[in-house]
Amino acid sequence: MAITIKVGRKKEEVVLQLEARQTLDGNILIYDHDDMDIALLLKEKKILTFPKKKATDSLYDSQNRLFEYLRQKGLIVLDSIRGGNIFGSIEALIAEAKNEDYDTLSYVLYGISEFLKEEKPYMDYIKDYEEMMDDHLVEPTEEDSTALGEVPQAAQKGTIRPGYNYAPYWMSYMLEHQKKK
Repeated sequence: MAITIKVGRKKEEVVLQLEARQTLDGNILIYDHDDMDIALLLKEKKILTFPKKKATDSLYDSQNRLFEYLRQKGLIVLDSIRGGNIFGSIEALIAEAKNEDYDTLSYVLYGISEFLKEEKPYMDYIKDYEEMMDDHLVEPTEEDSTALGEVPQAAQKGTIRPGYNYAPYWMSYMLEHQKKK
């Protein structure tokens, strides 16, 4: 998606590489982030983030970083950040440009693009770490694995003692047994 931004008295063309789609009603959906999708609701002048299907515990942190970044750049109304009506979503109002020469949508898209560039190393690190952990579990080293049959048999192993009841109500049995005496 190519946009033209006027900086001062010069026009500068900036080409943004975003995985984005325009909806039938004219809104823009951006899918580049691993934790969330970003929607620009143009009629309502809002930015809405909502979780992807594989949402993790880091979702809120990612949303918080996005809106903090946009707040620092002056692209959203400061006191408008709040939870949305979709579970796990957060929204904020897009700030209106006082100068009519500025295209608000171009600035917001550019700001989101710059945020995603900053987030890319973080998202890549998380992917690499998850792959490393999967490899560690699926193909353990010789030190971390045991061949079948190497573990000797024993009547008692670890903390599990045969005949000792770990059920939640075993003490109630003991109390009833004492009452009968």
